[in-house]
Amino acid sequence: MKRYEDKVIIVTGGGSGLGRAAALEVAKEGAKLVLVDLNSEGLNESKKEIQAAVETAEIELVEANVSNEKEVEKYVQFTIDKFGKIDGFFNNAGIEGTQNLTEEYGSDEFNRVVNVNLNGVFYGMKYVLKEMKKQGFGSIVNTASVGGIRGVGNQSGYAASKHGVVGLTRNSGVEYGQYGISIKAIAPGAIMTPMVEGSLKQIGGENWEEAGKEFVSVNPMKRFGKPEEVGALVAFLLSDQANFINAAVVPIDGGQSYQY
Repeated sequence: MKRYEDKVIIVTGGGSGLGRAAALEVAKEGAKLVLVDLNSEGLNESKKEIQAAVETAEIELVEANVSNEKEVEKYVQFTIDKFGKIDGFFNNAGIEGTQNLTEEYGSDEFNRVVNVNLNGVFYGMKYVLKEMKKQGFGSIVNTASVGGIRGVGNQSGYAASKHGVVGLTRNSGVEYGQYGISIKAIAPGAIMTPMVEGSLKQIGGENWEEAGKEFVSVNPMKRFGKPEEVGALVAFLLSDQANFINAAVVPIDGGQSYQY
């Protein structure tokens, strides 16, 4: 029996990176997917890649801005109308924003990053939890970051928003465990996704690959993480096997956050 046979999973940020990787993992085990992203081209690429690996995968695509509460409500209602339930929710969509010292960090940029990374996660939880509470079951995995459990520097908006995701996860896990719902977060380190590549280009410009080598030189494992490694972790955490893991934050960073 596959862990996700006849189960319905929503993935935000499903058009690339960690969202795509996690969606592929649960699709391999029978999940019915609702992929949500602002990038329609990315969504179609994800669907194409997943169905190339799993021909029978049932995938619905929803173009939505997670920082818009009405659009979040709509993608949750779409899932209920289509499938009648939500078994799992990978609440993943996020952006890094620009890198700058706090005193030079633009207020508009701060608000933009917080709106996506924190408000978007909150809206997703708000509407998905209503449905899961009615059902009496469900699992949520939020994407935080090592930047949500320690300081990283030059990322005020990102760090503040991801620390907020950790707080939401812990608080809601305490609230909803009694309803058969488990809520946890992952804290990825440097995983080679388009977002991390963009960050390295901010740091190193045309020499971003060299900047990347220097960046991971201090990691105990001396490398970047792979999206599929995060996807496998998410597939476990969303499954029934991980139901008693609740209000927890799981780092996946090669051990870097523990060496400071």
